[in-house]
Amino acid sequence: MNYITEILILLFLAITFLQSGYDKIVDWNGNVGWLKSHFANTFLEDKVPFSLGLILILEIIAGILSLAGIWFLFNNCKEIALYSGIVSCVTLLFLLFGQRIAKDYDGARTIVIYFIPAIFLVFLLK
Repeated sequence: MNYITEILILLFLAITFLQSGYDKIVDWNGNVGWLKSHFANTFLEDKVPFSLGLILILEIIAGILSLAGIWFLFNNCKEIALYSGIVSCVTLLFLLFGQRIAKDYDGARTIVIYFIPAIFLVFLLK
């Protein structure tokens, strides 16, 4: 139980990103349609499918690394967990960027709630 805080944060990130990735896969067309209207009149309007695919890949990688990081922490190896935190932060920064471009300031504020534990994980593992 040397890494209980880190493990709990990794579980949080795994649930967050794997569920979000799953939702994007299951309802790809619904997500693309909603995001096209969300990014209407921005430079991202024509890049929604590509951007969504990029976010999907990052979320799946972050989620898998989070699960792997838990296993590695039980074996006293912090490196994979640290990579998980870094990929999670980068993913959330991409999402924050999109929300700010769309001028969805409430959505951007919500991303910060997820960013805090992710950056704390990086701080704990650095």
